[in-house]
Amino acid sequence: MTESIHDHATRLRDLPLAELVSGEAGTRAEPWYEHRVGPLLADLRKHQIDDPAWRALFELAEARGVLATRDRMFAGEAINSSEGRPVLHVGLRARPGECVVEGEDIGALAKAVRERMAVFARSFRAGELKGATGEVLDQVVCLGIGGSELGPNMVLEALREHVPAGVTIRFLSNIDGSAVNRALAGFEPERTLMVVTSKTFTTHETLHNASSVRRWIEAGVGADGVGAHMAAATASPDRARAWGVPEDRIFEFWQWVGGRYSLWSAVGLPIVLGVGPERFEALLDGARELDRHFLESPAALNLPLKLALLGHWYATGFDARTHAVLPYDARLGRLVDYLQQVDMESNGKSVTAAGQAVDGRTGPVVWGGPGTNGQHAYFQLIHQGTHTIPADFLIAIEAPPGREDHHAILMANCLAQTRALMVGKAQATVEAELAAAGVDADTIATMAPQRTFSGSRPSTTVLLERLDPRALGAVIALYEHKVFCQGALWGLNSFDQWGVELGKVLAKELLLVVQGEVALDDADCDASTRALIEQIRAASSD
Repeated sequence: MTESIHDHATRLRDLPLAELVSGEAGTRAEPWYEHRVGPLLADLRKHQIDDPAWRALFELAEARGVLATRDRMFAGEAINSSEGRPVLHVGLRARPGECVVEGEDIGALAKAVRERMAVFARSFRAGELKGATGEVLDQVVCLGIGGSELGPNMVLEALREHVPAGVTIRFLSNIDGSAVNRALAGFEPERTLMVVTSKTFTTHETLHNASSVRRWIEAGVGADGVGAHMAAATASPDRARAWGVPEDRIFEFWQWVGGRYSLWSAVGLPIVLGVGPERFEALLDGARELDRHFLESPAALNLPLKLALLGHWYATGFDARTHAVLPYDARLGRLVDYLQQVDMESNGKSVTAAGQAVDGRTGPVVWGGPGTNGQHAYFQLIHQGTHTIPADFLIAIEAPPGREDHHAILMANCLAQTRALMVGKAQATVEAELAAAGVDADTIATMAPQRTFSGSRPSTTVLLERLDPRALGAVIALYEHKVFCQGALWGLNSFDQWGVELGKVLAKELLLVVQGEVALDDADCDASTRALIEQIRAASSD
């Protein structure tokens, strides 16, 4: 099967992509190159692939049981094999009765928590939530790291115009003391609500940061009043209570909610506070539309599966090692940060769920950022570098209010980049342009190759009707399911993250050395780390 993929890639690799798109080369008779799903339209035409290659990829997905694994996930089977847990983030956005696992209605459970969150958020957004001194709480510090921060922060940035005037919401994830100072700069303890998000309520960075913020609030309102300034989202409510969070401010989620798939749960409390319960429900509705499409569509019409297969196609047949995500919308400025965790923490693995070394490439490096900024930074590499870099372009059709002229320019740039990547610019054309400008032959011989664009650089374009909660939810779920499909295709467990753990263990050991509680001679250190600690100690003692 892999040999067949290589054969098709060899057949298509040197065909001009523009000719594939126009029908002059390859075979494209099937309606497989454009997909409309809910508020999204995905154009897959600008890819170095044709119908026979797609069929080979569909056969590979069938042979590796990708959609069968999908069915097991939706059925609530424990597909997170290393932890013995089901993977039910899809259940968080299901309607009551749609996702029942071992007699438990997952949709109803999630809805009950969201209803509590909605009551709390409406009080906050109406200015009725007050702290210990009677001041309105309108300054929020959200404490969490990884999935507890990346998803909610990304969504709030995308929908920031819906945050009430006078309300400021900030996130604090990094243990760096400068991050603490910046998060609290200009805030007043009497007006500050801290939201602590931790699945276990033991995450070291989060709890240390939270303790610092709690002490800061206590200094302003007193130790007895700090509870009025706290809320928490956790799967360990007993620990939150022990830490001092009031019972009615603890919003629970479950062990089967993976961190990078958790924004749909109580982890989304900052989103609800910021944009309101109704928009949070719309976010879930958009994701649910993608869930239904993913669950019910056959392989040839299944957009998340096809995006996953394209990633495998380029990794296997074109030696692609990175994937660029290029949202032409400043509001999606944190999307890439979020997707880096969803993709690279899920599939950045070299051992299968069966404990065997993988055969071939797995998760790519995911990178990118908003256009048009990227055009003046790294697009040079995408256009003329030596790497094959598949790219996703995302843009909303509807302009921001009152900025139609700006949006027309943004749209033109987005479309122009995808076309330029596809068609390139032939050396003969460059030579003719230089000659017409009066450039001498020797200079043309040197300059023309540098100004030549090979073209045939692949891209997907995703059009959103508008950037609203529904469309954003659909985009997030689209990438979630794409990553799931690639993990299944490669035989990985996409729902654990052992690569995070080793560094945590070593950090605990080294903290004792850095703080001077363990002598350097007694520490298990390599020569490099030992030398660095010696330099740090020498500088600190000056």
